[in-house]
Amino acid sequence: MSAKSVLGRGVGALLPDDLSGTGEEKFFHCDIDKIEPNPEQPRKHFDEERLQRLAESIAEKGIIQPLLVSRAKGNRFRLIAGERRLRAARMAGLEEVPVVVMDPPSAGNNLELALIENIQRHDLNPIEEAMAYARLINDFALTQEQVASKVGRKRSTVTNTLRLLNLPDYLRDDVSSGIISEGHARVLLRVKDDEQRLQDIRGHIIREELSVRETERLCRQPRPAGKQERPNKSRPNRAGELPQSYCRAMTNQLMNHLNTKVRIVQNGERGKLEIEYYSSDDLDRLLTLLSPQE
Repeated sequence: MSAKSVLGRGVGALLPDDLSGTGEEKFFHCDIDKIEPNPEQPRKHFDEERLQRLAESIAEKGIIQPLLVSRAKGNRFRLIAGERRLRAARMAGLEEVPVVVMDPPSAGNNLELALIENIQRHDLNPIEEAMAYARLINDFALTQEQVASKVGRKRSTVTNTLRLLNLPDYLRDDVSSGIISEGHARVLLRVKDDEQRLQDIRGHIIREELSVRETERLCRQPRPAGKQERPNKSRPNRAGELPQSYCRAMTNQLMNHLNTKVRIVQNGERGKLEIEYYSSDDLDRLLTLLSPQE
């Protein structure tokens, strides 16, 4: 079995062509409990529903693409690439998983492989992908052209994705959580230097569920004359209301936990918490997450 037949083109290019090795096996089925997670894993958000679907597929068909690991102390292995498959395999109850061992281990190569493998498999959200590109550029002194070549993307794609890192943190969180799409975020980059307008348009996108095209039209509209000199600050809190920064933090925390859109609407000391669901199955999933666990 050749490296290029089981792994992405960029990852395969960094692996030895001969997986049989000269003594120790390079490809074998490994005890799943002997595999340690990758501390440099670029992916931070794992969709539980998609993991469950992958686990069901693995339970039925097994793992088609081996995990990439390096040797660690105590007859253990450090995961380089394939964390979604490893998590799903544990959910499916597998005791062993197919692995390819990369030796000698190199921290630099391990990180580069993990970044490239995740990008090629579309396992990252747009912000994680942008951060992965940035790490390849900063940690390995690569140009955007070289990054594009390694991950099999156009240079313009890499450049446009990197621009998402110019957004403020709360908008990056919105994109990571799926509150707004990457397309919306690209449009919002046009007004990133006008914080008040940025927040206003973001509010319209979320409240009115604007499409990307509608957001473009909104960004092109001139600001009303009375708002040209509006101070760059948030709406003052009414008596008894929680600070907006606290509400944003709580909203992001809930969205990360529930994997859906969440909104806190305040009215003085009172308010409501809005949680979206997209199907009866999705509602059941949310009720399970919100119900007390025995």
